[in-house]
Amino acid sequence: MTDTAMSTQTTESVADFAARARVWLAENMPRVDPDNPPFSVRADQASWDHAKQLQKRLHDGGFAGICFPREYGGLGLDYAYQKAFDAECRRYEMPLILNVPTFTICAATILDMGSEAQKRERISAAIRGDEILVQLLSEPSGGSDLAGVITRADRRDGTWVVNGAKTWSTSAFAGDYGLLLARTDWTVPKHEGLTMFLVPLKAAGITMRRIKEVNGSEEFCEEFFDGLELDDDAVVGEVNKGWEVASRQLFHERRAVGGGSEFASGTGAENASEMPPDHVALAEATGQGEDTRIQDLAGRALVRRIVKDQLIHHVSQAISDGSLPPNAGTLIRLFHAETTELEVDTALAIAGTAGVVDEGGELAGLMDDIGVRYLSRQTGSLGGGSSEMARNVIGERILGFPREPAADRGVPFNQVKRGRQ
Repeated sequence: MTDTAMSTQTTESVADFAARARVWLAENMPRVDPDNPPFSVRADQASWDHAKQLQKRLHDGGFAGICFPREYGGLGLDYAYQKAFDAECRRYEMPLILNVPTFTICAATILDMGSEAQKRERISAAIRGDEILVQLLSEPSGGSDLAGVITRADRRDGTWVVNGAKTWSTSAFAGDYGLLLARTDWTVPKHEGLTMFLVPLKAAGITMRRIKEVNGSEEFCEEFFDGLELDDDAVVGEVNKGWEVASRQLFHERRAVGGGSEFASGTGAENASEMPPDHVALAEATGQGEDTRIQDLAGRALVRRIVKDQLIHHVSQAISDGSLPPNAGTLIRLFHAETTELEVDTALAIAGTAGVVDEGGELAGLMDDIGVRYLSRQTGSLGGGSSEMARNVIGERILGFPREPAADRGVPFNQVKRGRQ
């Protein structure tokens, strides 16, 4: 869409919208250095409370939920307006931690698959900055086989009763509602007996615990459901068709992880520890700026980053015009994971021993920066399913390769061997 093109919802051009945003941002949002963003820690409740306040400002100013429909609290504009706003807000503090999972995954999934009431209530509450939405998918014994969930929801006296456990739920401690996948029919193959529920996380019957990672962070949570009661209005989509909802949810997650969602607002890293390593500055700091081997390493990482940005644009455009299927978002997610790992590995290779041992002097701090980041470098290759699963999706659903054999395909789930059976 060009700057002079008009939205069907407004007579304001993209250029006029950007100009209005420029003035409003300068008067209402905190100014920041984009190369040194404010420190936002996903494991701290204070970071989420602050993000909600920033979101409220955006909403009050008329710049929240740009690509969400007006009837659900958004502006109903196309992606050109969101991109224009992102270009203007680069030097201002934005509630970036709300992008994933609240807007780009959960709200986007509810928009596609939820009931009218769920859309009007949950999406609008998130856009106002009143609620945070999270995912409750992975299970302690599930691995990457999402369809193999054993958390169960049984129909009793007109309500759904949920029992089971979820784990690795990103920032669930800060959430208000969660999308929970549970098994509602054990007599059919695993993909056919699932139902998605929208769960209030403060409800009775839910016990939540924080998980401490190897780098000391406690961002992830595990949840235990003991007789949690839900009404029919908690069902997202249709009963026993939860895999359709989960598939759409994974589509949004894989796009979001790589940075290809139209529902993300703002640009840049959530904090300094999320920014791509500056390999050139690191090489200079360690006295290796003229080393051709180090230059090659840094150049390779930089080229990869540039290619990733181009890939996001190309795949997003191809999905929009139908030349690639929706599953092509997996290409973004996989390339993002591999790029992140390469960047961190390259940084550690350049830092050398200073990245794992605090040597003091001019190299002080490299261990906390590079070394600690290395401990969690692989998270991008696990979110939204492992990279191995992503390659399966690309091979089978984009390239049309034959599906791998599966022993439980077509078998009623109550007859599938699990654990030590």
